[in-house]
Amino acid sequence: MPRLGIILHGVTGRMGYNQHLVRSILAIRDQGGIALKSGERLEVDPIIVGRNRDKMEQLAKRHNIARWSTDLDAALSDPNDQIFFDAGTTLMRAELIGRALDAGKHVYCEKPISDDLKIAVKLARKARASGLKHGVVQDKLFLPGLRKLALLKESGFFGKILSVRGEFGYWVFEGDWGVPAQRPSWNYRKNDGGGIILDMLCHWRYVLDNLFGEVKAVSCLGATHIPNRVDEQGRTYDCDTDDAAYATFELEGGVIAQINSSWAVRVRRDDLVTFQVDGTHGSAVAGLTKCWTQHRVNTPKPVWNPDQPQTIDFYRTWDEVPDTQIFDNGFKAQWEMFLRHVAEDAPWPYGLEAGAKGVQLAEMGLKSWEERRWLDVPELEF
Repeated sequence: MPRLGIILHGVTGRMGYNQHLVRSILAIRDQGGIALKSGERLEVDPIIVGRNRDKMEQLAKRHNIARWSTDLDAALSDPNDQIFFDAGTTLMRAELIGRALDAGKHVYCEKPISDDLKIAVKLARKARASGLKHGVVQDKLFLPGLRKLALLKESGFFGKILSVRGEFGYWVFEGDWGVPAQRPSWNYRKNDGGGIILDMLCHWRYVLDNLFGEVKAVSCLGATHIPNRVDEQGRTYDCDTDDAAYATFELEGGVIAQINSSWAVRVRRDDLVTFQVDGTHGSAVAGLTKCWTQHRVNTPKPVWNPDQPQTIDFYRTWDEVPDTQIFDNGFKAQWEMFLRHVAEDAPWPYGLEAGAKGVQLAEMGLKSWEERRWLDVPELEF
């Protein structure tokens, strides 16, 4: 059975642990690997690496992981491990990925790949020149709801797409009143790589580029709605970066996209993230897993009358797209795609170049906010 040794760094954090370690790599290990075109099954052999010896040892014991280490240099120098993955902090990522490429490892990582576009482009060029396989997590493309949107688009359901409206976010508790915050305190400190524009515009770049058309221009307004929060040690601290972003994008083909992202909003919609796509022939609304449609022939004809209660239940005029296939965990699905790319050169469109494009849009969103104007998004050269 062919084997891939995978160095996993940063898997003690919420995302790295839940989505990448437990629900992806360990799930792939426990299912007996993945099937290759040759008919063989590819085995994954992880080694978890981190600075805290006790955490690494306990994590390994809890999940029956044979190998763990606190020595990243030693792990990178082991020829038996071919892939390096990072889900650690943003500010460390580019340096770690560079070291892994220098060590001859294929690399896969969370985003953003940097908080600086020049560094991100340089890293993508280095990866491309190395001849090694490289990739960035683009998890939202693998969500069942967005995969249904993609199917609708491919079928021609929308006709000409006119606009996209995205709503993302939820109320992140401030940490007082005895209710702990759902997100770490570094998210709200600029010097630690925090800020929702840097975090989420990297996501919206690959969603928009891949589903609706390449982003050609952006106008973004950020805000710090909650100025003070309470950290993990119970200390009040000042929030010096954005916790909400209100962005408009012009896409290739004239599509207009508007996406609100906020950690200071209370949810009254179908899911924590929803995308509404309106076209000449039909519209759709997708959340994380579900998707609803309304075709032109099923569109109700409301009449504006502020003096009478609304008689149409607008939610009931949409039809849910049925689950015609089983969707695996989105992170796991992309991991399997990358592993096949490494093992048998299967198609893979999500290299570090895509990561650099995400950093570009985040950087331009911040600049648009600062300068209070629209900005054209130039094509990057790699």
